[in-house]
Amino acid sequence: MMNLIRSVLHALFLLLTVVPYALFILILAALGVRGERLYWVAAAWLRLSVNSARWLIGIRYRVQGRENLPQGKTSPAVLLVKHQSTYETFLMPAIMPHPLAYVFKRELLRIPFFGWAMGRLDMIHIDRSQRTQAFAKVVTQGKALLDQGIWVIMFPEGTRIARGEVGSYKTGGTRLAIETGAPVIPIAVTSGRCWPRRAFVKYPGVVEVSIGPAISSQGRDADELMQQVQSWIEGEMQRLDPDAYPR
Repeated sequence: MMNLIRSVLHALFLLLTVVPYALFILILAALGVRGERLYWVAAAWLRLSVNSARWLIGIRYRVQGRENLPQGKTSPAVLLVKHQSTYETFLMPAIMPHPLAYVFKRELLRIPFFGWAMGRLDMIHIDRSQRTQAFAKVVTQGKALLDQGIWVIMFPEGTRIARGEVGSYKTGGTRLAIETGAPVIPIAVTSGRCWPRRAFVKYPGVVEVSIGPAISSQGRDADELMQQVQSWIEGEMQRLDPDAYPR
């Protein structure tokens, strides 16, 4: 019962804070504020959301492997992240030193306030029904963003996957990396044990985040590169959350 009450309080907190932040972003955008300045305003709300999960529910996080992130203001990177819940979509901008550009389906832009604000940021929204045109847009926009030092982040499984399970890893992220020459950064996240997929009730605990070594995309095959990414992420998931992967 206590976890339910805490989850309700957290949901109310997100609802009450997203509206003023979104309105602030829309006003700034109307005044001509763009790019990184607007991004960090949005990231402040995401950081607040992560902190509120710690205050109200008891969800903490622990990061290892920060030294594996590329150095330099304009150093490019394609982040490929394990996807178990909404938590990591909030967490990644809160812990990364560079602005991030998510690749997401354009339907999310219709969500009141949250989606409207996302539409003002340097993100890559695509129409999944038009796969060829969608990937061309990812490459074109992705290259422009990477050249500015904005890292592109993707969830290669495409959707949230239940704790202990492995989704179908799609090659969009590795194809983008190969097309742009950016290195791939694999990231394992054990969010499912505290914030289960599609569940309203959350649980206290520690979400482990492990950032893997950069993998060069130069001269690589997309399928083979994604297989390497998957092997690293899933091996790391078993190390970080062994209870979810019975032998």
